[in-house]
Amino acid sequence: MNSKDAISFERSRRLAALVAKEYAKDFLTLLVMYRDISASEAAARLNIHIKTAQDFLEGLEEAGLLNKREAAEGKRPYFRYSLKEKTIHFSIDLDDLYDPQPHISGAAWKIKERKNSGALFKEGRGERISTVHLYEGRGRSREERRLSLTDCQGRFLFHLPFPTQPPSSVMDIMRKAGLGEDCLPEIMDLVDILLEQKVIMI
Repeated sequence: MNSKDAISFERSRRLAALVAKEYAKDFLTLLVMYRDISASEAAARLNIHIKTAQDFLEGLEEAGLLNKREAAEGKRPYFRYSLKEKTIHFSIDLDDLYDPQPHISGAAWKIKERKNSGALFKEGRGERISTVHLYEGRGRSREERRLSLTDCQGRFLFHLPFPTQPPSSVMDIMRKAGLGEDCLPEIMDLVDILLEQKVIMI
């Protein structure tokens, strides 16, 4: 499927949630069998609550899979639903989930380790940090958060300037660690976390 046919992640997530319902197969089969159907008719046929049937039909209609038309029986209007097509496509463009621009601009930030941050860096093999241990709270309520690092992140953090040293740009630290620009997204993800946790400073 071409990228132009891709639907948004949120829409795909909602559609996947609908199809995952235990009654979804029977409901979709019903939609194939019937020219059109109402929520009350579907609920009675499948022995489910009318609100459940209504929500399912409305979800499929919002996802663009059903036609919805108003009908009337006496003076009471209601809606009937029919399939637009008999094939459901899921397509998620994962590139849409990540905007690299903020991280590209962040490569120029000058950073260093914050003094008395309380974080514990544990070294791994070679010139790399394997894990970072963050501590929140005090006394018995103190909680530990452990960050397991990728190879890129570990090598980067090994060359992070100490609190007594002048700060260096993210890109300069990466060069010192021998890292290519392909490591930048995961490096900046770590930098964002450590800034938030006040482990490093700009």
